[in-house]
Amino acid sequence: MKYFRRAVQAEQTVEQGLSWGAAGFPIQDSWQLSDIVNGIRSSCGAFEYVSLGYLAWLNAIVILCHRNIPHAARYFALHLTIAAGIVCLAWRAAESRGAIVRFARHWYPLPLYIFCFEELQGLVHAIFPGWFDRWFIAFDYNIAGVHPSVWLARFASPALDDYMQFAYMTYFLYLIILPAILYARKERLAFWTVMVSTAIAHNSVYVISILLPVESPYYSLVAINTKLLSGGYCTALIDLIERFGRVHGAAFPSAHVAGSMVAILASWRYRRWLFWICLPFFVSMCVATVYGRYHYVADVLAGVAVGTAGFLLGDWLVRRGEALPYTAVSN
Repeated sequence: MKYFRRAVQAEQTVEQGLSWGAAGFPIQDSWQLSDIVNGIRSSCGAFEYVSLGYLAWLNAIVILCHRNIPHAARYFALHLTIAAGIVCLAWRAAESRGAIVRFARHWYPLPLYIFCFEELQGLVHAIFPGWFDRWFIAFDYNIAGVHPSVWLARFASPALDDYMQFAYMTYFLYLIILPAILYARKERLAFWTVMVSTAIAHNSVYVISILLPVESPYYSLVAINTKLLSGGYCTALIDLIERFGRVHGAAFPSAHVAGSMVAILASWRYRRWLFWICLPFFVSMCVATVYGRYHYVADVLAGVAVGTAGFLLGDWLVRRGEALPYTAVSN
């Protein structure tokens, strides 16, 4: 009996310390849940919202078109896992003073771009089973009077081949050099403007690639692109990369051009001297995408347009009051 009375008294004491809502849950617990939600919201910035929005769109496509996607359930689960990882990393970084966690918080976008591109290998036919290359072949031929990749092959030489492949690979440097400078100088607004703009440009490319699957001249014009492109170290390196990372499809628009266009526009704004250094290599890269048979001219033009739109939209988003993550503001 004494035990029962003590239990009742203990329960009454607890109830006195808590107010109960109409749904029967303690308001204190509601406050805790609200604090968690607010903490997650404040730790996430525009980059997270862009990335999570893209992953949500992808999972909607996976659900609607699962019959056309091999291992659709795996893609769905993987996207949910990545989304949860993004949120957890952002939240942890907002609470942590650790340099490694904060570094990962700012730089995880780079491997995310690559992963999202590589997985298109299994998603490009989610909606349409075939390729739309005939439209792009006709577009290129109508504006040039020739097949550009075939025509450029007449100038091929080991030295030119190697330079074109080097120019093509400068794309990876564009993703790193300017953000690294801005990060080192603690220019967080500029840093996240570049990162968000790059994310918008890349994700837009990926969405269009699924809506309009194009395989590239490497595959569609193989019968007439008979001249072998040979070179030196750069050609050997790109061949190695393509052997393990080539995606059959996702050619339109050019992700190389779109991402690099963001870097060029951002360099013009934040580091004008870097713009003038990168500009000739950027132009060379645009030519190299066609010369190397990776893209049609239409892909390059669309990449320029998507990259420009991505930078303008990213700049607008980051300038909004709640677009920067808590860690960026607090630094």
